[in-house]
Amino acid sequence: MREIDVAIVGGGPAGSACARELVQAGVDVIVLDRAAFPRTKLCAGWITPEVVEDLALDVSAYPHSFMTFEHIHAHIKGLRFKLSSVQHSIRRYEFDHYLLERAGVPVDTHYVRRMERADGHYVIDETYRCRFLVGAAGTKCPVYRTFFRDASPRARTLQTVTYEQEFAYAWGDPDCHLWFLDNGLPGYAWYVPKANGHLNVGIGGLADKLKRRGGDIKTHWGLLTEKLSAGGFVRDIVFDPAGYSYYLRSDVDVVRVDDAFIVGDAIGLATRDLCEGIGPAVRSGILAARAIIDDTEYSLASIARYSAENRLIRRGLEYAFLG
Repeated sequence: MREIDVAIVGGGPAGSACARELVQAGVDVIVLDRAAFPRTKLCAGWITPEVVEDLALDVSAYPHSFMTFEHIHAHIKGLRFKLSSVQHSIRRYEFDHYLLERAGVPVDTHYVRRMERADGHYVIDETYRCRFLVGAAGTKCPVYRTFFRDASPRARTLQTVTYEQEFAYAWGDPDCHLWFLDNGLPGYAWYVPKANGHLNVGIGGLADKLKRRGGDIKTHWGLLTEKLSAGGFVRDIVFDPAGYSYYLRSDVDVVRVDDAFIVGDAIGLATRDLCEGIGPAVRSGILAARAIIDDTEYSLASIARYSAENRLIRRGLEYAFLG
């Protein structure tokens, strides 16, 4: 059985950010992920300047696709607004692998099935034994399922459902576009260009509201592709989207049980206005690592619940999505 100080389950941005902090402090840590990196990850793939700062990411040295948008074009009920809001786009296929390699942490491709706490340690599949355990494996994280589901249940009314596709495409419009509340959707759709000839388009909304309104995300996806074609954004593409689900930020109370920590989408930290999850995931991973290193409290209080800087915009979107 392999003995380590910290085992992190999940190698995405939350897990790699946590691992990097721990490695830099000299902690013996391993990352376990069921997928081999690089791997395909469904995500619109935009990041904020705060993410770049939290990761201490040298953009000039980043070797993969990276675009900066000085403005975002927001479309609401037929009206179009040009919002000054610096954002960046990356490809998660490249970004996650880069961060994990940069962390300098051992990574095992391992599908975690069983965990138990014994004698002040955690035993994982009778293969790994650690003092601290970090759950960073997204919505279906086994650490959440085993140690946090009863202590900190996620709010079903805050579950989002998403349909999207990323593909090679010689896009003509280099700007980011967002369409809010089209056709009664409790959410929004997006068009996010990527450097080096890729494009991500998708749509997401609150699953509970969609169900209560008798709608489904596939119908809204069809309406989006018609809009993209009619507007000249995307032409001559045979779409083959895929779906996933995650949770928006609720009043999360329990994020540590004994020496087990939960971070990112595993606990549900996406913002309540733009449903952005990478920033909160990265920040929570760093905070969990510092709590382990310094033996201090692990708290989510410093992680923003909203993405938009304008208070009226963020409150308006929150109300439109959540009521």
